[in-house]
Amino acid sequence: MTWKVYHRPTESAGSVPDEGTPAAIKETEGAAGPPEDSAARLQDELSAAKAELAQCQDRFLRKAAEFENYRKRTDKDRVESATLAKSSVLIEFLPVADACERALKSMNEVKEDERLEQYREGVLLLLGQVNAVLNRMGVIPIEAKGQKFDPHLHEAVLREETSEQEDNTVLLELKRGYLFKDRLLRPAQVIVAVRPQATEKAGS
Repeated sequence: MTWKVYHRPTESAGSVPDEGTPAAIKETEGAAGPPEDSAARLQDELSAAKAELAQCQDRFLRKAAEFENYRKRTDKDRVESATLAKSSVLIEFLPVADACERALKSMNEVKEDERLEQYREGVLLLLGQVNAVLNRMGVIPIEAKGQKFDPHLHEAVLREETSEQEDNTVLLELKRGYLFKDRLLRPAQVIVAVRPQATEKAGS
């Protein structure tokens, strides 16, 4: 860019106008280049900024697509893992179902008076198989009857007054509780002993 500076000649005694200029006009060239150079430089910077923005947008879209694919893979893996876990449990219980079918068939082949005892034996067999499956999976029953009531393991369904047992002793187990890998799977439902209240003497 060119800047023209005009110097008006002073009327002082020592001033002498420059030769070759009618009004002692001096033109001073500035440090900047012509206007078209600045415009070209700005245009180049704008183009570079647009190119960088386009690259950022492209990287963002790629990352978004990668994240979406990762999410879909994770969801698929989670569903497959849950399916495999359920399948392993079901496979463990298939022998129990087979035993039930064999027990029903055998019940039709015995006399009426023998069925009750065979039914009892069949139920005991099925219970043993179920407990074996649960044990292999890390499930263990909770000891309840005769134990001190533990609110972390037991659920008191009823309290019964008795002088034969100490307070908070489990008298009866209504439903068995279980632990799974040292974690509570289901609390045992129990009846808990409570000491009877002393009767007040008449006239007191």
